[in-house]
Amino acid sequence: MPRSVADHRAAVVELLTARLVDRTRPAGKAAVQDHGSETVPLLAALGRALAVDLHAPRSLPPFDNSQMDGFAVRTSDLSDGGAVLKVAAPIPAGAAPEAMLPGFAVPIMTGAMIPEGADAVVPIEKAVPDTFPAPGADNAEVRLPATAPGTFIRNVGSDITEGQLALAAGTQLGPAQLGLLAAFGLATVDVRRPFRVLLVTTGDEVVEPGQSLTAGKIFDSNGTLLEASMRQAGLEVVRTGISDDHPESLLAVLRGHAGQVDLIVTTGGVSKGAYEVVRQALAAEDVDFVPVAMQPGGPQGIGRFQGVPFLGFPGNPVSCLVSFEMFLRPALSQVLGTPAPRPVQHARLAAALTSPDGKHQVRRGRLSDGVLHMEGGAGSHLVHALARSNALVQIPANVTELPEGAEVEVWVL
Repeated sequence: MPRSVADHRAAVVELLTARLVDRTRPAGKAAVQDHGSETVPLLAALGRALAVDLHAPRSLPPFDNSQMDGFAVRTSDLSDGGAVLKVAAPIPAGAAPEAMLPGFAVPIMTGAMIPEGADAVVPIEKAVPDTFPAPGADNAEVRLPATAPGTFIRNVGSDITEGQLALAAGTQLGPAQLGLLAAFGLATVDVRRPFRVLLVTTGDEVVEPGQSLTAGKIFDSNGTLLEASMRQAGLEVVRTGISDDHPESLLAVLRGHAGQVDLIVTTGGVSKGAYEVVRQALAAEDVDFVPVAMQPGGPQGIGRFQGVPFLGFPGNPVSCLVSFEMFLRPALSQVLGTPAPRPVQHARLAAALTSPDGKHQVRRGRLSDGVLHMEGGAGSHLVHALARSNALVQIPANVTELPEGAEVEVWVL
């Protein structure tokens, strides 16, 4: 009986989770060579996943500071109707101010440290006059209204306090997260190492782009399609060229690289035809070839080759991409924290469609202003239609017909 999409995705998650544990498990007295993390400069961490829980090394803000350009005051100096106060020397941002004397108002700039003794800031717009005295002016005075304590003061630690959990392990580091680390004064961060993937395209019929085609041959689009997808998802990709349809050739490639990668992905050779090289080569390995109730991408291989996680994708280009998007990419997001999951939206069909009973169909479409226009048919060879698409349309296995205007779930590419 075919495996459901959800069950197969869960199996891929389990496979990758075990690999992540293997990378971090101590081996005897020493740790394994790859500890699963590395320290990199902040900008090099963009899009990567945080390796460990990060606690705030200091409070933010690190000191009480002014939220406005205005006057720092003691609120006890201002009666119900306000008061006229003497103007002290100004406090620019970045300065360490002296303690404030009673009866004075201190010009203070946004972000500047609140002087000892002050408990509020009055914005310059509420002052009379509503301009700061000229530098060096003597005996200047200003009328200020009554103000409540704490007004326009950013208190130390009001954003986060020292020792508080700032970011949990697995958090994907985008501009906002890296900005937080910079605010802490950190120049580097520990991130999870990306999985290193061996990607092998198989088939006597495929040749590398740029070479000459002879009768019966086609150019290999799977390698480029999958490598680009993997790199976009943050993986390190190892390519070895195209492996022919001889099992011994494929085994030689896999054995030569298995000890240097975290994952092996092959394309082609996983169906039930007479020359399925991946099935033949891995017949004695801990690998299962299972049908998944999905179209395209039904035939799938999963297991381990010499202890290394293995995934076998079908050979048609659209099947390859759908397999990656439905199984490997979501599993990476769940296990490693990166890449970010595909945005999920709901859209209205521009035209009616049909879908095979009992199979989760993944169609390609173009999403525009909430309306989905299908691109091409259900065929797994339609690369041009794939290139015009910006969404994967998810049609559940129990749905066989949908009318025009029906709402469908789409994953935005």
